[in-house]
Amino acid sequence: MMALPHILALLAGWTLDLLLGDPAWLPHPVVWFGKMISFGEKRLNRGHHRKLKGGIMAITLITFVFAATYVLIYACESVSIAFRNTSAWYLSPLGERGGGFSTILTTILSAILIFYCLAGTTLVREVRDVFHAVDRSLDEGRKQVARIVGRDTSQLTAQEIRTAALETLAENLSDGVIAPLFWLAVLGVPGMMAYKMVNTLDSMIGYRTERYRQFGCIAARIDDVANYLPARITALFMVAAGGNLRSGIRFIAKYGHRHASPNSGYPEAALASILNCRFGGPHIYFGELIDKPYIGTNDRPLTTPDMQRAILINRMVEVMAVIVCAVSIYVRYNW
Repeated sequence: MMALPHILALLAGWTLDLLLGDPAWLPHPVVWFGKMISFGEKRLNRGHHRKLKGGIMAITLITFVFAATYVLIYACESVSIAFRNTSAWYLSPLGERGGGFSTILTTILSAILIFYCLAGTTLVREVRDVFHAVDRSLDEGRKQVARIVGRDTSQLTAQEIRTAALETLAENLSDGVIAPLFWLAVLGVPGMMAYKMVNTLDSMIGYRTERYRQFGCIAARIDDVANYLPARITALFMVAAGGNLRSGIRFIAKYGHRHASPNSGYPEAALASILNCRFGGPHIYFGELIDKPYIGTNDRPLTTPDMQRAILINRMVEVMAVIVCAVSIYVRYNW
């Protein structure tokens, strides 16, 4: 029974993401994270010692989010203890023994935070919209894909737009679903929220451009460490879901490391192996040309059926990851 509230929170949070995605009308913690990062970057990313200042800011914000989430759950538990007339469920912020009793209120709070940390449905919607937009016109496709990629989209061809969308789908399956679930299993909801700050830091300042090369260096390295195992787990789940496990693993071993990021290439290679296509190549970020190695060799045209198959793979991997996370929670509390 001790694992039940955690598993219920996981399933409820994931179900909310499936049903709602990230509604524009709902306040989102990532928006607040972005404002904190922007506030610090504007004041610290200047003068000398930018690498040190960026590192201190990143570590401070990550620690703050972890601690704030822990305190929030602990405070909820304290309220629960005061009104525990009908419940004796157990819930500790880090999932360790000896931390009070949970109630429905605490489980609901955990479910909401898990929901906020998952981005599977929003990602699927955005990628689907990119393909539909570029089918209508090249200009619409460029505008739509600009919502989900950091590169300059003003000169992209239709093929490059579709490629960028599918690359993002693969990469963000790891960043937006599998990695949060991994850290939920390892460090509970506070760890999941802290990972979300890590990922937001990387997406805002983790670029190798003149402005961010020094200031965002440590944030990018933290993100690399946090995503090292999740990226490889994602790739393995993808080729398993795609039914090409043996050949997919060989393809990933050949191309997964051929990426500017030590992690992003693995899920991208997995999807490229499933679709028998080519990802990567040079792109423009913030006015600078960034040369990325190619992943795969078959530069064939990508189509709407490719997008549909990729989305199906994403959903299958989500289900696999949720099951594994739930099992790990059960084992931890019933070992």
